[in-house]
Amino acid sequence: METRDYLIKPMLNQHYPVAVKGEGIYLYDRDGKKYLDGSSGAVTASIGHGIRDIIDAMTEQAKKVSFTYRSQFTNEPAEELAYELSTLCPGNLNWSFFVGSGSEATETAMKIAIQHWQEQGKAEKNHIISRWMSYHGITLGALSMSGHIARRERFEPLLEKHPVLSPPYSYRSWLPKEESKQVEWYVQEFKTVIQRIGKERIAAFIAEPIVGAAGAALVPPDGYFEAMKRVCEENDILMIADEVMTGFGRTGKMFAMEHWGVVPDIMVLGKGMSAGYSPIAAAVSADHVIAPILSGSGSVMAGHTYSGNPLSAAISLAVIRYMKKHQLSERADLSGRYLMNALKDLQSKHSIIGDVRGKGLLIGIEFVADRLSKTPFPAHAQMTHLVVETAKQNGLLVYPASAGEDGVGGAAIMIAPPLSIAQQEMDELIHLFGQTMTQVEQEVINRGFFPSAM
Repeated sequence: METRDYLIKPMLNQHYPVAVKGEGIYLYDRDGKKYLDGSSGAVTASIGHGIRDIIDAMTEQAKKVSFTYRSQFTNEPAEELAYELSTLCPGNLNWSFFVGSGSEATETAMKIAIQHWQEQGKAEKNHIISRWMSYHGITLGALSMSGHIARRERFEPLLEKHPVLSPPYSYRSWLPKEESKQVEWYVQEFKTVIQRIGKERIAAFIAEPIVGAAGAALVPPDGYFEAMKRVCEENDILMIADEVMTGFGRTGKMFAMEHWGVVPDIMVLGKGMSAGYSPIAAAVSADHVIAPILSGSGSVMAGHTYSGNPLSAAISLAVIRYMKKHQLSERADLSGRYLMNALKDLQSKHSIIGDVRGKGLLIGIEFVADRLSKTPFPAHAQMTHLVVETAKQNGLLVYPASAGEDGVGGAAIMIAPPLSIAQQEMDELIHLFGQTMTQVEQEVINRGFFPSAM
């Protein structure tokens, strides 16, 4: 009897293994194969799989109440989570709006920023400034803010033209090596864009502290966010930090913006907020952002059916408590240093690795056909796909990412295991990735793509 699929998967004609169990940093498929989760899924399962503390909290809340609608009730877990975030987030980021995904959260942040100005009689301040090689989500509003060319392409006619700034991409930058000079250039570009658009029309600037899937862990030069925040303040522009991927310990601090001591006006959270145990994300706004809304209409014009549901909120609280108990932010910093050094050692042995970058346990690896010229592999080599699939065959999961001068022509992956990974498990990850690199190098030789220094 002929069988067919009913579930729409990422690639309709591709076979996917069926996951049946998760345990720590490992996943197991229906055939019994074991996978080391070297990417925490989509950089999400940050405390590992099958953690009893979280399962118990989930079960306990489900016995009480799993769903309430936000215009009819509030609930204890959501109230407690909002308070917890106010203590964790820097500055006066005290107002949390809970949604179901990072895309919803960035779009909510955009709407809050625009409404902030509307409530002050400045309805013309409705433009969002963003950067190329960025990703803020797949809904139309979030995608409009995203500078991810491949994901924008199909829907371009429906999108706003928000991405205008250059990404801080030191590996392929023509700017001086001196970081202060780089910052001066990025700041001047920002000021020029503001002059062209008009500060009276700009509501906010949105940026990922460290660029994720759109650039494979692009870390800005020191001083970048401090300087960009000053420009925002001088021009009455709100700063939105998209910490969906970088938040909750991923980069070695609770939030990545803490690396530079910069407090945004709105912070967007997701992924590690529940570590994959339930869908939840948040737009967390500062007191001064909400103040004109509070004294004006009194209502943020946003909302979703599952906003602030008690089950997801209880799970998020359990995840945060687990992180604190096991000091996972601090562990991510130490583990990240160990992994980074080991990956740089692999780089010296495999000429297809052009760059290794990132912070904590958010590490990007960019592949090149020629290390000296940084020439990427041709598009038809499908290098990212080759690396991801070869690693998967070896029992290692890594995350595909974009790279290259235009954000399209390059190849890269990210390694971002659960923050709970032990040293022995990191050594296993490095072994599996080294094995993958050896196989991929041989494959590109066989196909005629000759890296420069095999």
